[in-house]
Amino acid sequence: MSDVTGIPTPDKSDDDFWNAVSNLVEPPWNEPTPDDAGTMDERVLDAVRALAERISTRALAYSAAGKSFDPVLMAAPDVQLALLRALYEAKLSVDRLAESAATVAGRSGANYAQLGAAWGGIKRQSARLKWPHAVVRKSARESIPLQYAGGTAVVHHDADADAWWFTATAADRREMESEPVHGTYAEAIAGATEFLLAHALPEGQPPA
Repeated sequence: MSDVTGIPTPDKSDDDFWNAVSNLVEPPWNEPTPDDAGTMDERVLDAVRALAERISTRALAYSAAGKSFDPVLMAAPDVQLALLRALYEAKLSVDRLAESAATVAGRSGANYAQLGAAWGGIKRQSARLKWPHAVVRKSARESIPLQYAGGTAVVHHDADADAWWFTATAADRREMESEPVHGTYAEAIAGATEFLLAHALPEGQPPA
């Protein structure tokens, strides 16, 4: 495990909070252990089983008959196909979440080599192809949209104030326009991301 004693841990109320958050920590993560991977498998399986039971024709038949769905019914081939369909939905969710994470990281200072390393060690060129809009040139860091937590945001630069601001529409349709008070592009993205997360919809609830 990496030595974390030298990493600053300011509170959000501290003056240097955003500056500290904007500085990328190296290494960004510790490699997951086999136990970590096993726990992840269990949690993913719990999620996809729940979805499989909601979409399984057999499970719906049991529900319509007023009967409980015994876990042993998961062994039925049609239920396993429903589970496979649920796993595909999980894959789509992972892809969406990965794109959001790569975009937030890339637009806050991470490069394609770092994104590729985080995504299982793919090459920089492959990371660029996978997330072509995640990392932007400094000269282009104006009015670029960001999608996160089911909402969207656009970060702008106010040349007169030499500061950054953002507009955002969250998943719950709440809107916000910040003042040009953010000292850096990364700080504005962090503010937009915080707003979008605060107004994300509960899991399974469709947008209004």
